[in-house]
This record gives sequence, C-alpha cells and structure tokens, in this order.
Amino acid sequence: MSLEKSLTDILEGEVSVKTDVIQEHSEDTSIFHIEPTCVVYPKHTEDVKKLVNYAADSGGMVSLTARSAGTDMSGGPLTNSVAVNFLKHFTKIKDVSATQATAEPGVFYRDFDKETLKFGVILPSYTASRELNTVGGMVANNSAGEKSLIYGKTERWVRALKVVLSDGNEYEFKKLSFNELQAKKAQDNFEGQFYREMESLIKDNIDLIESEAPTVSKNSAGYAVWNVWDREEDSFDLIQLFVGSQGTLGLITEITFDLIKPKPHSRMLVMFLRKRHMKVLGDLVNIVLKEKPESFESYDDKTFSVMLRIFPKLIGKLGGNPFKVLWGFLPETKMILTGGIPKMVLMAEFAGDTEEGVIAAAKKAEAEVLENYAVSTHVTRTKNEAQKFWTIRRESFKLLRENVHGKHTAPFIDDISVRPELLPEFLPKLYEIMADYKLLFTIAGHIGDGNFHIIPLMDFSRPDFTDIIKDLSERVYTLVGEYDGSITGEHNDGLIRTPYLNRMFSDEMLMIFQQAKNILDPQGIFNPHKKVNGDMDLLFSSIKKNVKD
Repeated sequence: MSLEKSLTDILEGEVSVKTDVIQEHSEDTSIFHIEPTCVVYPKHTEDVKKLVNYAADSGGMVSLTARSAGTDMSGGPLTNSVAVNFLKHFTKIKDVSATQATAEPGVFYRDFDKETLKFGVILPSYTASRELNTVGGMVANNSAGEKSLIYGKTERWVRALKVVLSDGNEYEFKKLSFNELQAKKAQDNFEGQFYREMESLIKDNIDLIESEAPTVSKNSAGYAVWNVWDREEDSFDLIQLFVGSQGTLGLITEITFDLIKPKPHSRMLVMFLRKRHMKVLGDLVNIVLKEKPESFESYDDKTFSVMLRIFPKLIGKLGGNPFKVLWGFLPETKMILTGGIPKMVLMAEFAGDTEEGVIAAAKKAEAEVLENYAVSTHVTRTKNEAQKFWTIRRESFKLLRENVHGKHTAPFIDDISVRPELLPEFLPKLYEIMADYKLLFTIAGHIGDGNFHIIPLMDFSRPDFTDIIKDLSERVYTLVGEYDGSITGEHNDGLIRTPYLNRMFSDEMLMIFQQAKNILDPQGIFNPHKKVNGDMDLLFSSIKKNVKD
C-alpha cells in the first residue's frame, strides 16, 4: 500500500502527492530544493497524534517535518519524507487578553497582530517578514526582529506550549517550580522519564553548558539547554528547549504568548554613511547604543539602489499618494544630492512614554554622532515619517529576490551575530574575507544587536557556486567562532548551518544536543539533519541549480 493511501485511511485531514503541491513544499526561501514524498494537512490534534504513531511504527522509514508559511531561509521545513503543513487547519486564535494570547501554529502573525492590537498590545518579537510568517514559525526558529534590542527574542514571550511528542501523546509545557518538577519526575510514564533524563543531562553538565552558552544577545544555534534550568529560582522550563528547535523534538499544536503594550511615542535618527565611514561603523554603533534605542536597524547601498529603481512599486506601501511620499523623502533627497547614494543607512528608533523624551533622546544621540563623525543625519519629525524607512527595511530581502535579474539571493552566511563592542575589530576582517570573492552582496539587519544579514547575489548555474558556498561558509563561521559570536542570530541552523555548529560549540556540547534530541525523539521521527546530525552531502546535493528569473 502506498504511503499516500495509508495516511489517507487513518487521517481526517488531506494527504497530497500532486505535482504542484510537492513542488510548493520542496522549497522555502533558502537555496535548497528537496521534494517531499507527500504532504499532509492534519485537521486537528488527533490527526497529529495518528501521524506520529504511524511514523513511529514505520521502523525509521517515515519522518515528519513541520511547515507553515515556508518563509524559512535555512531549509528548515524541507524533507524527502512527509511534510506536515499546519497552514490549512491549525489557524485558530483561541484567546486574547491584555496580557496573553493563545493561538495555533498556522496563524499568520499579521492576523494575530490585528487581534492583539484590539487590546492595545503586541507580541514584540515580530520579524521583518511579519506580513508573511506564522507564529508557529516564529517559535520554531526563535525568531526576532526590529524590537529585539529591548524586548529580546521569541523565547522570552512563550508562556505555554502544547506539543505532540514521539509517543503520540500531546503534552503541555510550562515553567515548573521545584515541587512541580518533582511531581513530574515521579510519574511512571514517558513524561516522567523525559523530565528525569533531561534534568540529569542538564544538571550533570551545567558547568560545561554555562561555559559554552552564547554571549551574544541573539542566538538560534543549537538547543538552548542553557535556558532550561534557572539556578537562582530553581525552576525548570522545557519551553526553552522547544523554542528554536525547528520541529526536531515534536510537533507544536498550540502556543500561549505573553504580550506587551508598546510605547506610544517614537522618533528615529537616520544616518547616511559613506564608504569612508565603514571603517568606523562599529564605533559609531556603540556611540548610538549608549542612548538605548528601542530598535537599531540597517540596510546597505544595494538595497537602497533597488528601492530607487522600483520606487513606483513602493508608492502604495509608502502611503499611496506619490506627491506626499516624495515630499516625505525631501531630507533624504538633499543628502543624496550632496553626497550620493549612501553606503549604508542606519536607523535608530527611540521610544518612550512622552514625545519630549523621545525627541531629546534622538537629538542627544545625533549630537554625539556628529561630534565624532561627519555623517549625514536626520531625526524624523513624526512617527509616520519613520514608516518609510521601516517599509524599505522590512521589504529589503523581498525586494532583492524579486527585482535583481540575472542573479539570485543566496542566503548561507545570512545571519551572523557578534557582540556590538567587538564590531570595530570584527567587521574589517569580515569585509576582507568577502572581498576575496568579488561577489555582489547586500548587508541589512539588526546592527544594534551585532546581527548582520549578509545576502550574496549569485548566478546559481555558475560552476563554482557550491565551492564558494563551502569555502566562504568555512571562513566566515570560523571567524565568528573566534569572536564568540553566533553563526545564526535568528534564522536558525536548518540544513545550511547544522554541519557548522562545531565552529561555535565543542564536541562535548554537540553531544549534549544529541542527547537532548534522543531523550525526546529516540526514534528520530522529527525533522532529521537539522540541529543535530548535520549532513554536508545532503546540504550540497540539495542546492538549487539553474534557477530562472
């Protein structure tokens, strides 16, 4: 009996092997193409349980890889077995209040945001792709975005999870007190077993775990075992293990988030950097950080140039009225006329409870920048004026994918992160490496976190394409490791980075990740070759070839 027929017989949800469905699920926004055997759309949690039990009984022949919107850049939701799509049926927002909201993983953030804003609150770890991604994907990747400088990553905002584990049962995870953990461990079942084994794994290796915990403010590499046990309050929180695990430990069916009320006032300090300023970029960033901006973002001249070229297409997103939009860009137009297209645009947004306070903070940061560097600056006059910069920043990757012809975005060193104080030393070495390859590439990202999105624009059909990926990845990730950074601040390991985790972690730490995986998924059912068991051969054999415009 075929896999499609077997799954159709036991599930209420749909099972598909149609060519267009398979092709849709064979790619995300990464450089990979892997075709699943079939695609399953589970209708409810009982379907998910049956699906897991079927995979468990298959003797290793079937694995399950969760997928929602497919905006992942690492190959995380790609598989040659069963793709489990939560976008069709797991789309309920179950409860919203002024402090929390509960939703299923297939809910788009844009829809979630509309509901929480009715209570004047938001989930602040939203990403630049906020109009496209789901909340399940945010949890799976431990996503973060423009507000992470103050509010941190998604790991900080998940209060409860429901997950179907490898035994086919759904479990609810919350932070446990000492007594609650003891009660869990006393259970004579799989739940009791994995709590006992996970506690032993972490506490027996706590010195190693704490010594190798990333020191950057943003990290999605490995399993966050360092966040599970809080020594001071003696609490135990396996949510922290699932957030960022890319569906490798179980299938998430429900999420409860904490929410915050955003600050009512903001002003943005915009800085136009020329080529000569790039040598002092790290120092300039640290000057601005002293004034504690809520967000500190950037995009480079390539993104800016694409924006100018397709400006008519952006009119709608920037306000709709072309005359009003053009008038709003008058300060920037003057800067371009006097100094040309900037090498990089920096956007530091200050938020607070009073308009006077945020204006003062932005002006103080501007004065300190101008005292040290001859850069062009502009403080926005209204909150709405800043939206034009946010639109360009949020749309930057999409702009490049859709409007640079003959070359294609190739995210593979796209998410490195180092501590901001190390940028003055780190960045020149990074640029030296990049210069050796004579590549056209763009840089955007969360510069206040030291988190850079470096996207080469490449011809996928060139014969040395995979050689460049291999060589450049080795060199960049080795450099990141030397500066105790992260090879992925928010986009996660997936296929593209799992084989390079040894640039960040010791063999002993990688074994702890493997043991954590084995405890919760002893049969290897969930999303193989991500987070652990990285496969270089699979990585390079799965790269897309001969991509057409």
